[in-house]
Amino acid sequence: MSTVEKSQMYDSLKARYEKNFVRKDQLAQYVGLKKITTAEYKEITGEDLVV
Repeated sequence: MSTVEKSQMYDSLKARYEKNFVRKDQLAQYVGLKKITTAEYKEITGEDLVV
């Protein structure tokens, strides 16, 4: 059984977003820096990333 590996910062950013410490635009910057993927952005926010 294969487990999908999450980006190193995924759990931290998800927790911060849920506590309203990080906004969507800030998460989008992390995507641009390749710290999280667009798929992870969608998992965290529930929305597709609009560029």
